[in-house]
Amino acid sequence: MNETVHSVRKVPKRTNDPERTMAGIIAVATAEFAAKGLTGGRIDAIADATHTSKRMIYYYYGSKEGLYLAVLEDAYRRIRATEAELHLADLSPEEALKALVGFTFDHHNSNQDFIRLVMSENIQRGNFLAQSKLIQELNVSAIQSIEALYKRGVKAGVFRKGLDPVDIHASISALTFFNVSNRYTFDLIFKRDSQTAQALAARRESVVQMVLRFVGYSNSA
Repeated sequence: MNETVHSVRKVPKRTNDPERTMAGIIAVATAEFAAKGLTGGRIDAIADATHTSKRMIYYYYGSKEGLYLAVLEDAYRRIRATEAELHLADLSPEEALKALVGFTFDHHNSNQDFIRLVMSENIQRGNFLAQSKLIQELNVSAIQSIEALYKRGVKAGVFRKGLDPVDIHASISALTFFNVSNRYTFDLIFKRDSQTAQALAARRESVVQMVLRFVGYSNSA
């Protein structure tokens, strides 16, 4: 696993393609805000790395805060779009839940900037996320997907009754989030490297099994 780059990445010089220019700005701004947060992130650095100008960034996004919100929306949009490609309805309830948990673990570990953005937004007390109807709608669909999966499992007699889909989502999020959010402090305290291929595979399997057993799965995977 490559370390997250804490400096703004250079992108090819901009062209007269607005969509490409905006995509480049979002990519660089994601790294900038993930590394330094909203307060520490600098529009000058983003403009320099994208070979554009502050004026152009403000033209597209209105303000630094507008760009930060666009970065958040893009991050949530991408995880939900990829999640939809799992086609959970085509799998048995157990396999679907296993696929969802494994995907979430892999996504968070491979997209550590996403975790840092969420951490940054929690420092902001969710102020900017609250302004985005898009993010709220995307997460409603995520809960609906878990609810449909859970109901199928209950009906099939493999999941226990009485669980809240939001609580299931919270458990998945907590277990897969920690491996990124606390990796440095945890590894330093316990003198280990949680990012080796072997350690990641073992932790991934542990998380999958914990969630499966939490909802009532009792057989070995």
